[in-house]
Amino acid sequence: MNLYELPTSLTVGGVEREIRSDFRAVLDILIALNDPDLDGQTKNAVFIQIMYPGWAEIPPEDMQEALNEACKFIDHGQEDDGKKRPRLIDWEQDANLIIPAVNAVAHDEVRALPYLHWWTFLGYFMEIGDSTFSTVLNIRKKRAKCKKLEKWEETFYKENRKTVDLTVRRSQEDEAALKALLAEWFGK
Repeated sequence: MNLYELPTSLTVGGVEREIRSDFRAVLDILIALNDPDLDGQTKNAVFIQIMYPGWAEIPPEDMQEALNEACKFIDHGQEDDGKKRPRLIDWEQDANLIIPAVNAVAHDEVRALPYLHWWTFLGYFMEIGDSTFSTVLNIRKKRAKCKKLEKWEETFYKENRKTVDLTVRRSQEDEAALKALLAEWFGK
C-alpha cells in the first residue's frame, strides 16, 4: 500500500475491486464482527458485503483473499503479531466517547462529513489526547493488568462504572443457557 494514497480499491484475484473506504462502513464491519449472535460464516458474509459494493462478482475461490485484503486495509497494513491482548475498546459501546474525541482532533464533526476515509479517521483516532475516552481507556488498561489506580481514577471508576466496564455480550443462545444453569443452581 502506498504511503501517500488513500486506497479506495483492493486487488483480489488479480482484479482491482472497489471498496467502501468511508469510516462508517469500517465501523459497521467492526461492530458486526463483535456480534455474538452471528456465526463465523455470517460475519464473513457481512464483512464482504459491507466492504465490497461489487461483492457478488467476487469468485468464491477469491473470497478468503478478499477477507484478508480487507483486514489489511482495516489494520492500515499492520501485521498482527499474534499476541493475545485484553479487549479494551468496543466500537459500538464506546462510540459516544470516541466520536467527540475524534472530533476534537479533526476540529470538525466527522459524522456530518459526507465522506471520511477510514485511514484518516484512524489517524485522528490515534492522535486522541487528553479526553474522557483516553481516561476510560487508561483505567481499562490498568484494570486489565491488575495495576493500582490513582485516587482520582478510583473515584472516576466508581462514578462511571457503566462507561468504563465493557459490556459482556453473549449470544441469545448463550444467554438462555446461562439463565437455565443459574435457575438449576439456585432454583429460580
